[in-house]
Amino acid sequence: MKELVAYLAQLLVNNFKEVEINEIQGESTLVIELKVPQDEVGRVIGREGKTAWAIRTILASAGAKSKKKVVLEIIPK
Repeated sequence: MKELVAYLAQLLVNNFKEVEINEIQGESTLVIELKVPQDEVGRVIGREGKTAWAIRTILASAGAKSKKKVVLEIIPK
């Protein structure tokens, strides 16, 4: 999942080297923290949150395969 989020973030932000991605594993939940610079947050969230919603939908579909709930947290640096 981390690689999937990294790939999507790389397409969205200008400076990918400043992006940090952490995975926190639980029994039935996987939390992915996406830390982006303050000026890049808008690009990741998108207008009215549509980009973030689309990323979360993709992660939910990928997580269904492994029977885990995937939560994406977008955190500004």
